[in-house]
Amino acid sequence: MACHGTDNGVASCGVAKSKSDKKKVLDFAAWGFNISTSVGIIMVNKALMATHGFSFATTLTGLHFVTTTLMTIVFRWLGLSQPSHLPLPDLAKFVIFSNLSIVGMNVSLMWNSVGFYQIAKLCMIPASCLLEVVFDHVRYSRDTKLSIMVVLIGVAVCTVTDVSVNAKGLAAAVIAVWSTALQQYYVHFLQRKYSLNSFNLLGHTAPAQAGSLLLVGPFVDFLLTGKRVDHFGFTSLAVFFLTLSCVIAIGVNLSQFICIGRFSAVSFQVLGHMKTVLVLSLGFIFFGKEGLNFQVVLGMILAVVGMIWYGNASAKPGGKERRSVLPVRSEKLNGALEEKDGNEK
Repeated sequence: MACHGTDNGVASCGVAKSKSDKKKVLDFAAWGFNISTSVGIIMVNKALMATHGFSFATTLTGLHFVTTTLMTIVFRWLGLSQPSHLPLPDLAKFVIFSNLSIVGMNVSLMWNSVGFYQIAKLCMIPASCLLEVVFDHVRYSRDTKLSIMVVLIGVAVCTVTDVSVNAKGLAAAVIAVWSTALQQYYVHFLQRKYSLNSFNLLGHTAPAQAGSLLLVGPFVDFLLTGKRVDHFGFTSLAVFFLTLSCVIAIGVNLSQFICIGRFSAVSFQVLGHMKTVLVLSLGFIFFGKEGLNFQVVLGMILAVVGMIWYGNASAKPGGKERRSVLPVRSEKLNGALEEKDGNEK
């Protein structure tokens, strides 16, 4: 951006450039935080479940939200999180979407082949796009659409192998896809509508999710595994990995809200597939797989190219435009959110 005119004009240009650079640094830090914690927790959970036999995924997620709740309480006690308000109907909707997403994903993985499970996960991107188009009247440029297609093809080539479908597996996949898309859209929606930051939103949602998942989790896990969590034989190593998983989960939950708040559910899904690429790579390194074959390498390259293309395409003028602004509480806040929408990717 070139600056001409008076000293004030040059100064304004310098301030704008400084804000833009700061935003890029914070965006990169948010993505780095999310990717590192998400990949870390997958590796830890793989060791916990595959090596030490703790296969109770829904109960484990409930424990994750318990530790996240403790974090929000500590932050509020330290004065790092301010009191906020979230109406009970909105909280209830969010918890329903989120818990259906968690249970739906677990059931989908049990009832479907790995290939169809991966295809269902890929469907979350077009589902999120549709929600943004319908509710926020977002328009995507041709390049943005094509870049999303490249990401989908790349991740599919990486991960999809055998594909078999059955009626109950399809039903579980549909519930998992739409509940996950709604949950991620709702994070962005609630933050904008009620001017909630990530800490505030977690402070409202984490306790409700912890209580509800710990209540239904043991029953869901028994349905999925045929085992009771209260009969599990805990070893010192199993407790260590369980504790480590819960600690990392704080970062996963917080970084998810930060990223969706800064970007959108679609951007979170698209660039989030970088985690798939990293998990595949680390799986080969740490868990003794046969090695990277040509199909997996080609898929990884396509996915990374698509992610880079998406980042550039969506950042260009007209790449991704929001045509509506949610109602907010004050004119001052409305102006701030309009400026934020202009910077969204």
